[in-house]
Amino acid sequence: MRWIYISPHLDDAVLSAGGLIYEQTRAGLPVEIWTIMCGFPPEGELSQLAQVLHHQWGFSSAEEAVRHRRAEDDQAASLVGAKTVHFDFLDCIYRRGADGNWLYPLEVFVPPLAGEADLPAQIAAAISARLQPDDVLVGQFGIGRHVDHVTVRRAVERLGRPLWYDLDIPYLFNNPSELAPNTAGMQESLQPVTESGLEAWLEGISAYRSQLSSLFESPEKLFEAIRAYSRDKRGIGLWRFAASES
Repeated sequence: MRWIYISPHLDDAVLSAGGLIYEQTRAGLPVEIWTIMCGFPPEGELSQLAQVLHHQWGFSSAEEAVRHRRAEDDQAASLVGAKTVHFDFLDCIYRRGADGNWLYPLEVFVPPLAGEADLPAQIAAAISARLQPDDVLVGQFGIGRHVDHVTVRRAVERLGRPLWYDLDIPYLFNNPSELAPNTAGMQESLQPVTESGLEAWLEGISAYRSQLSSLFESPEKLFEAIRAYSRDKRGIGLWRFAASES
């Protein structure tokens, strides 16, 4: 029985549940992180937002950014004991519409555009093709309303399978008011994380070196927030609707 964490981007699963993943793999459970929006964009012009982010991350091209970030993800996953699977859907900063214009040239915390109405179905089909009957799926709520997080949540919910949810970190820390409406009618299952699991979690996050500058106010404040969150709950919470079964 594999645990499959569906990660919108190359860092989301470890950020949100790295401590739990560590505890699961230490207990002998097979865990895989499936990252959806990490395909290689065509060479050429970049959106304004992609140019800004590449400069911030220290990359000169989209190919270099995706290749380097995939390598960071492999390292982070190995630190918490998980395997990685990288899908070929493009990050929203690289996506164009049918008319060739950038879909999200300046802002990513927006609702998915009508021109991408079929994207969740495409993602769901790609995920479904790799699933086994006994797999346990963990998705994310989309707290913070990043367009890719919302799109991937819609895709995972199309699968019609029992589903656990973890909380999108660090977006949870910036948008705590979104927790209650997202978890209404659901049951929380507390998953213990030991001190060694917490340290492995933070070490895994540290492997995303190119991303640390844009994840939170500072890496130190992010780690402080995760420590407080984990120690307050003595782990992390997973959520599901009451009728679901793992």
